[in-house]
Amino acid sequence: MPAKDIYHDAVKQALIKDGWLIVTENYVLEYGGDKLYPDIAAEKSIAAELQGRKIIVEVKSFLGRSFMNDLEGAVGQYIIYRNILQA
Repeated sequence: MPAKDIYHDAVKQALIKDGWLIVTENYVLEYGGDKLYPDIAAEKSIAAELQGRKIIVEVKSFLGRSFMNDLEGAVGQYIIYRNILQA
């Protein structure tokens, strides 16, 4: 499991405060025999529609030596996660 980002707990608390139920903090996506580890999986009930919304959250701090390198990594992760979830 990757280490938690320094903002992980703050993001988790913000999701809870907004009404999201944290399903797991160690969510695992599998693709082609490899495992990826988004930080948080959460869901929120929508009473009017009687169905829930689900999200997967990857927390990034962008505190590395290069903002652009951090951004490229985050966008790359987003694209990979999105493609796996849409498959």
